[in-house]
Amino acid sequence: MLFILTLWLCKLIAAGIHLLDRSRGSSYSGMIALRLMPDFVRRFKGIDPAKVVFITGTNGKSTSTNLVAHTMAFAGKKIASNVEGANMMSGVATTLIKNSTLGGRFNKEFLILEIDERSMPGIREVLPAGHMGITNLQKDQVQRNGDPDFILRKFRGAIGKDMTLYLNNEEPRSKALEDCAGQSVYFSIASNSKTHTADDFYRVSMPCPKCGHPIRYEAYNLASIGPFACSRCDHHSDPAPDVYLENVDYAMRTFRLDGKIWSYPYANPFYLYNYAMDIAICRRLGLSDAQIRDALAAFVNPAHRREVLRYHGKQIHYLRMKQENPETLQSALDTIAEDPGEKAVFIGLYEVKDFLPYYSNSFYFFDCDFAPVAKTPVERYVVFSTTVCYDTANCLRYAGAPEGRITVLDTEDIPAILTELDKTKTSNIYFVTGMKPYKALKKQFKQGGDHG
Repeated sequence: MLFILTLWLCKLIAAGIHLLDRSRGSSYSGMIALRLMPDFVRRFKGIDPAKVVFITGTNGKSTSTNLVAHTMAFAGKKIASNVEGANMMSGVATTLIKNSTLGGRFNKEFLILEIDERSMPGIREVLPAGHMGITNLQKDQVQRNGDPDFILRKFRGAIGKDMTLYLNNEEPRSKALEDCAGQSVYFSIASNSKTHTADDFYRVSMPCPKCGHPIRYEAYNLASIGPFACSRCDHHSDPAPDVYLENVDYAMRTFRLDGKIWSYPYANPFYLYNYAMDIAICRRLGLSDAQIRDALAAFVNPAHRREVLRYHGKQIHYLRMKQENPETLQSALDTIAEDPGEKAVFIGLYEVKDFLPYYSNSFYFFDCDFAPVAKTPVERYVVFSTTVCYDTANCLRYAGAPEGRITVLDTEDIPAILTELDKTKTSNIYFVTGMKPYKALKKQFKQGGDHG
């Protein structure tokens, strides 16, 4: 009876929040439910583990979740998903509150959930899932996660033989989980025009997650992701992955899969791995390639972090990113490098203040390749923050950016940043920041924007 009363109360809370402000409260009703009843999620009925998909990992889980949810819904399947991004236990609880009957029975066919990697073991304990896609396990949120091998150990203790895993074939840590599951499905992209080798002078050799000896990469499709083999044991990329995207054409936005040409909406290597995971999962859930291909061509990502704004006659390409790991920064750099025209680049990477202890960490800068940006016509670079602006400047210098074109602002003062923007001659501007300065800068751009 307590479960039913809690469910009714939280349905009312969720409905009230939705009426007042649709943009807020994505997990509030779930938070209340868990305070009243810690095992609340376990009590729902009618959930078939064979139709529950967890999508987790360091980078790309929001996009991949949106992709799988979109693809399944586009094919006419009834799905529930936490696409708002509330990916911990309270977000899962809220999703079930919104997608259940008054009696607590799940009222959709498929449950597709983005899952925070640290929270995954606890969520799986109360909500068995037959499928789990893992994007990658990389350095991220060091004050919370420590190092990715800590997350890897937590995953090993939570994955069972009743699960099918969907694993990035070029990412050594997540692929090492293949021995834990009943089945493993591998997704991969072939070498393409953005595949690169790297000078490993500033890199720390990645230890094999199975034996601890150095991992050797043939090349990199993304930071720390590419065809690999351990220097000692048999841990390596599978030569025949289940989903293998070939002949990638970034200009035409196409790739070849199993002899057929597919179109895709967002052109960078980061998204290609998301597409490959989507295909791998949706095939196993019973969709045809034709259904998946049509859905992929129509996909619009609500979590896409690129905006175009106008300010004092200049066009601002704002690339906001999740700070703390190399993948999102590399994606922003790749986007800038795709523009062959003259431009100015503003980069502001700040102290991270999610929770105590606050920290300033620049490790991920040195895992990124700034050289493609430095090889394009850039009038000037402006790097700003009170913490790591000099580290950012050094990465640009090491990549070949002329020192005389780099301006360092040891400040987070918005007027000082805008003064440098007004000094810039080109009207083609790229801004790369984390979320902290985003709202304040965007407000200033809108206030000084071009109207009419």
